[in-house]
Amino acid sequence: MTSLSQSAQKIQDLLTSLGYEYSVIEHAESTRTAQEAADRAGCELGQIVKSLIFRGKLSGKPILVLTSGVNRVNEKRISGYAGESIGRADADFVRAVTGFAIGGVPPIGHAEKMETYIDEDFLQYPNIWAAAGTPNAIFELKTEDLQKMTGGAVMNIK
Repeated sequence: MTSLSQSAQKIQDLLTSLGYEYSVIEHAESTRTAQEAADRAGCELGQIVKSLIFRGKLSGKPILVLTSGVNRVNEKRISGYAGESIGRADADFVRAVTGFAIGGVPPIGHAEKMETYIDEDFLQYPNIWAAAGTPNAIFELKTEDLQKMTGGAVMNIK
């Protein structure tokens, strides 16, 4: 068994400590984009969890939106949920609040706790795939476990 990179191992260790028997898979090829991740996982694009970080324009708080690989986030809708206007976070902010680089941000294990919204479109799939700390690492999970592990609110985000 090949050893995982430090960031991917962090997610594997966290999954194990939370009592999940999911396995992080680190690929030689990129899983940075939703399409690349779907290709590596052999699943539908809609089963890929995109972890998008936004920033509250007034509060500066980080907001995590976990959206299906086929969807675009309706920022106005998320602003309504968050109670303030939001903007896309830059790479430095994403790394500071999550501890991970864009393209590998997992749904769990972040440096800061953050408000989290989960795409209701995931509910049509029994299993989904999420990033695992690097732009080459992913893990498969039961859809119902995403809400359990993140504490996120399942919402219409598109």
